[in-house]
Amino acid sequence: MARAFLKEEHEIFRRSLRKFLEKQAIPFYEQWEHEKLVPRPFWKKMGENGFLAPWVDEKYGGVNADFGYSVVINEELEKVGSGLVGINNHNDIVVPYINSFGNEEQKEKWLPGCLSGDFITAIAMTEPGSGSDLAGIKTTARREGDYYIVNGAKTFITSGIHADLVVLVCKTDPKADPAYKGVSLLVVEAETPGFIKAKQLSKVGQHCSDTAELVFEDAKIPVANLLGEEGKGFYYLMEKLQQERLLVAVGAVAVAERMFEITKEYVKQRTAFGKSISQFQNTQFKMAEMATEIQIARVFVDDLVANHIEKKEVVTQVSMAKWWVTDLAKRIATQCMQLHGGYGYMEEYEIARRFRDIQATSIYAGTNEIMKSIIAKRLEL
Repeated sequence: MARAFLKEEHEIFRRSLRKFLEKQAIPFYEQWEHEKLVPRPFWKKMGENGFLAPWVDEKYGGVNADFGYSVVINEELEKVGSGLVGINNHNDIVVPYINSFGNEEQKEKWLPGCLSGDFITAIAMTEPGSGSDLAGIKTTARREGDYYIVNGAKTFITSGIHADLVVLVCKTDPKADPAYKGVSLLVVEAETPGFIKAKQLSKVGQHCSDTAELVFEDAKIPVANLLGEEGKGFYYLMEKLQQERLLVAVGAVAVAERMFEITKEYVKQRTAFGKSISQFQNTQFKMAEMATEIQIARVFVDDLVANHIEKKEVVTQVSMAKWWVTDLAKRIATQCMQLHGGYGYMEEYEIARRFRDIQATSIYAGTNEIMKSIIAKRLEL
């Protein structure tokens, strides 16, 4: 089915990226899963080949690529494994904050390294006690002269161990009323005194995506590292969350398609009672149901991507896609594992990893319950 926002140049780019990943990622992916890190040299190779944030302006090393290229990169990385989510996070979630809200000096300082792979980025929103409540964060940044003195803790931070630059969500005015007006964004550099990468977290899935707890103990962040205006951080976050949640939906469709593909191949090869299990009516019905639902998801998400490229406000629909498509992908994972039988429960089969990895998608970027709350609010209920 034709995808209107993808042209021939996007597909040429896809083929180039896929060839790169077949050589540089797929043969080593299981090793990365075991080591629980995507190695820095791979990030560098991604940068050298133009696969890190190509949408950035040419003056900083990018090629002004449109969002369709971001979709292609997201999909191809997800096809290899969801543990590469840190790269998608870097490309289209974190770097956009620097690009959109950074001043010229900040962009010249940080963006070239983000594109070359010299700087790996993370965004630190979630705290041990706040979850999805961004206005309720406790991390504080008190200004003293030319520095902010930061205290607090963050958790579940994607690429937290590797990160050279962390976009930190903090309270510069803890007494602000309403509370969200006290939120600001600071860029924290890895060598900052008082900034501690406390612990790499052990997760159910997405093992090679390093996820960390970060601690700030009187960390001294230069005032020059403030992104945008003080007290505007919450507004900046709301502006960017549409794209973040859309990318989660894009990735979930790609994973659902991958799980369907490997299951289709398996059921056609596996025999029972003298025939391929693909010939059993139950298998055929399950595969037909999954194919239909995946196609519905694909059409819905592609339409949202097209609207996003045209800079339309589709927050409600993106919230719908984020929860519905990730829930669908989780159901697809369960059904595909079941169709694999006992082998589906074996780690040597890809569906086992996919089953583990997909679970997080209904939690990060705002839980699916939060998505439903957003939808209900925008329905004026």
